[in-house]
Amino acid sequence: MNAESTFEPVRKSVEVACGPADAFRLFTDEIDSWWPLATHSVGEADAVSCHFEACDGGRIFETLADGTTHLWGTITAWEPSARVVFSWHPGRDATTAQEVVLRFVGTSKGTRIELEHRGWELLGDSAEETRSGYETGWIPVLSKYVERCAA
Repeated sequence: MNAESTFEPVRKSVEVACGPADAFRLFTDEIDSWWPLATHSVGEADAVSCHFEACDGGRIFETLADGTTHLWGTITAWEPSARVVFSWHPGRDATTAQEVVLRFVGTSKGTRIELEHRGWELLGDSAEETRSGYETGWIPVLSKYVERCAA
């Protein structure tokens, strides 16, 4: 496929046994308590924390042991308990960012979190390979989130 091709978004969904407000808070405000930094970060073993700045325009970033920070993305929509949207470009220039949309939908048993990761075309020749990596890569990340929600 070339850069003009359209790539399907990566879509994932998980359910947790807490309400939308708690599910949203655990995903954003407490991301540092569950995100698998050693395997899913720019700094990997050197990464010590990650954070959401809770507002439109806020940053999502990781911090390494030496204090260096790496920007992962920027929040473009902040709707506590319902939705957060952000650009996503960890370790890359912001001009290659995709968009991630997370929806927090109340259910009779808690909350369904719907993730949509889209905009692969900006990656040009690496779009297909990168998209494929995220298709599988979001699974262990969301599994850690579900574990944290159950704790």
